[in-house]
Formats: sequence, C-alpha cells, structure tokens
Amino acid sequence: MSSKNIVWHDTSITKEDYRKKNGHHSFILWFTGLSASGKSTIANAVAKELFDRGNQAFVLDGDNIRHGLNKDLGFDEQSRKENIRRIGEVSKLFVESGQIVLTAFISPYKEDRALVRSLVEDGEFIEVYVQCSIEECERRDPKGLYKKARNNEIPNFTGISAPYEAPDNPEIVVDSEKNSVEECKNQLIQFLIDKGYIK
Repeated sequence: MSSKNIVWHDTSITKEDYRKKNGHHSFILWFTGLSASGKSTIANAVAKELFDRGNQAFVLDGDNIRHGLNKDLGFDEQSRKENIRRIGEVSKLFVESGQIVLTAFISPYKEDRALVRSLVEDGEFIEVYVQCSIEECERRDPKGLYKKARNNEIPNFTGISAPYEAPDNPEIVVDSEKNSVEECKNQLIQFLIDKGYIK
C-alpha cells in the first residue's frame, strides 16, 4: 500500500529531451511466446542490430531478471502476474530515459500484457508475438524444461500444465518456426524503420 507522504518529483530532463539527444523514439518491444520459441535469441539479435545502428537499446530477459529483481517470486499465477507488473514498471523507466527496451518474457496472460501497455503512452508498447507451435518448442527444449514438465517435475509450466494466451492483435508477429533468427530480426528492424522509430 502506497504512503500518502510520497509525492511524485518531476525530473529536470524530459523524455523528449532524451529522445532528441538519442535521435530516436523510445519504446518497449515486448516479446511474448512459449518457452523455447526464440524470444531471447531474437530480442538479442534485434538489440545488437539496433546498437550497431546507433540506437540506445537494452534487453530485459526473463531468466536474468529472476536472478535479481524478481528472485523472490515463484511461478504460480500471482507470482507470474507480479513478475510482469515489475518488469512493466522497469520498462517504463527505460522509455522515460529515451531508450529502447526489449523484454523477453513468456508473459502468458493477456491481462498482464495489457497492464504493461497501459503504463506507457500510445506508440510506446509494441507487442511482438513470437509464434511457434508447442510441438516445435518441445522438440527444441534447449533447457530440458518440457521434459521435466512432462515428468511432473515442474508445476505450472506454460503450455503443459499452465495456460498461454496468445495475443489477439499484436503489433507484429514473427514466425520462429518457419523463419530463421536473421529473418525474424530483419522483419522487426524493417517494421521499426517503417514506423520511423529508429535511425
């Protein structure tokens, strides 16, 4: 519960100031999809391309965040919701600082992704659905998580014992089952160029 004694303090440098200096729009590229769909791999490929083009970009990865900021959270529904809420707030700070933040989280619930969208202004949240069938994700299974989930060693595993709600109207869909990482990256970079968001 927030205190009545906490007052918002305006900053001396505005979001527009940062954007003008960086020479590009600031926004969230929110990658959502099943485990092993390629979210982190594609997000990092896009971030490298953005960086090489002179854009300020940073990747927030689901596993990495759970090593620090969210290490106190489990994988039950409420913990998952809090995980995404916190990431949304952190992502908003990146947008306010004029940067591009790429988030790679399963984020299985539509409601939670909508909450993050509501935290920022129009045009600052780009939902990227990394489309890949459960069969292909399970075939890849780089961390052996699907196998453990099938053996009931991991409870509440998305796609097996917990739901995944695919986006209804994402800004962009990349098909990581049919296309390579390079092709998915190029698709996203072209999308951002067409929008006039990046250098």
